[in-house]
Amino acid sequence: MAESIRNHRTVGSIAPSSKSLADLLAAPLRERAPRISNVLEVGAGTGSVTRVLLPRMSRGSCLDIVEANAHFAAHLRRLVRGYPHLQEQQEHVRVHNVCVEQLATDRRYDVIVSGLPFSNFSPRQVDEIMGHYFHLLRPGGTLTYFSYRGSRFVRTFLTSRPEASRQRDVKDLLNRYHHRYATGRWTVWGNLPPAQVWQLRRPLETVEASGVLTAQPDIAR
Repeated sequence: MAESIRNHRTVGSIAPSSKSLADLLAAPLRERAPRISNVLEVGAGTGSVTRVLLPRMSRGSCLDIVEANAHFAAHLRRLVRGYPHLQEQQEHVRVHNVCVEQLATDRRYDVIVSGLPFSNFSPRQVDEIMGHYFHLLRPGGTLTYFSYRGSRFVRTFLTSRPEASRQRDVKDLLNRYHHRYATGRWTVWGNLPPAQVWQLRRPLETVEASGVLTAQPDIAR
């Protein structure tokens, strides 16, 4: 709670994600098993989802964990160092204390799991982050993220008109990404507060005779 109050831009909840929510966010990695995967977790917080991802990492897979909050990043490093059966693969799991836009990597990811509180950001920041996610995803790669149900309506009544307008603009922006890339949506009623999980996929790409990359249509799940 204290971290949430002090740092509302990097901490979006007052309680850790539930096991059900973490399982849904990490589901694309389970579906890829036993293939080797590159995984990026952003906004890992206290590690609720990290604890679900770690045992699902097949040998040879890599996990990059991005956490802008220095206190949480230190906690995540301790979590990774102390995780059983990971000693021989420590070099494949890295914690980065940066914002995701500042992540220096040439790696492309099969799975990205985002815990960032988009409702705390400006539309421009959300668009930049989402665009960066799709740049980092391999063609066919999957992004999962969540938002809290009802939070926008509560803030509309409890905040100023400019703040309510910002919330609407963020929701409209995310809806455009959903319309173009979404392959699944679920509600986790047992989370505190209830959460909605979105799954988006970067389209597959092929090279036409002209040499131009074109997106292939997603297959409905």
